[in-house]
Amino acid sequence: MREYEITAAPLHTGPPPQGDDVALWWLDTRSDVVGGHPVDGDDAPLSAEERTRASRLRRPGDGHRHRAAHIALRLVLGGYTGQAPEAVTLSREPCPCCGDAHGRPALAGTANLHFSLSHSDDLALIAVSGVRIGADVEGIRKQAIVNELLPSLHPDEHTALRALPDAGRPQALARLWTRKEAYLKATGQGLAYGFTHPYVGIAETPAPVRHFTVLDLKAPPPYAAAIALNTAA
Repeated sequence: MREYEITAAPLHTGPPPQGDDVALWWLDTRSDVVGGHPVDGDDAPLSAEERTRASRLRRPGDGHRHRAAHIALRLVLGGYTGQAPEAVTLSREPCPCCGDAHGRPALAGTANLHFSLSHSDDLALIAVSGVRIGADVEGIRKQAIVNELLPSLHPDEHTALRALPDAGRPQALARLWTRKEAYLKATGQGLAYGFTHPYVGIAETPAPVRHFTVLDLKAPPPYAAAIALNTAA
């Protein structure tokens, strides 16, 4: 697994990851320049849809963060495929639940390069691999929010979190939450069937999940992050 930081300097990706190798790219989404591209510039390498979505975000700074994360994604994918970032074409796989075209994001015309983008508050994570992958990063939430989320979990996870001291619960939930989100992104299932399954637990090592390897990542405080990698033959 290789890890990189995206800065204001032009991006050089090197060769794309092969097989179950993983490349992780981290970005501070408050950056004004990403990989040599001004985030708020009129010529930023973004699609019309990405620009529109960013313009509709109302919380201060969210539009900028959204633009920064998607510029970074296009730079990474463009670097691996030899395309200009504005020429990268993204699509959606069929949903595994209903078959409609709102499943996993995919790189059009490329079957052996998979990616997942996640961003929370001021941090973005892009994971790229030769196999199906999901990534998630989350900020540590306040105790009141933690208590609201507990009923949506697997009963054993709910019980384990309730047994923790209040001070330890937010960090444990963030770790668990990113594991589940990473898996649900990797499968393309999303939240169609809720958040109860799969069971991933709150132990230091994630519980085994069929056909996938779930790994915690070392994220900068106050964040948690994880990836899920398809290991099925």
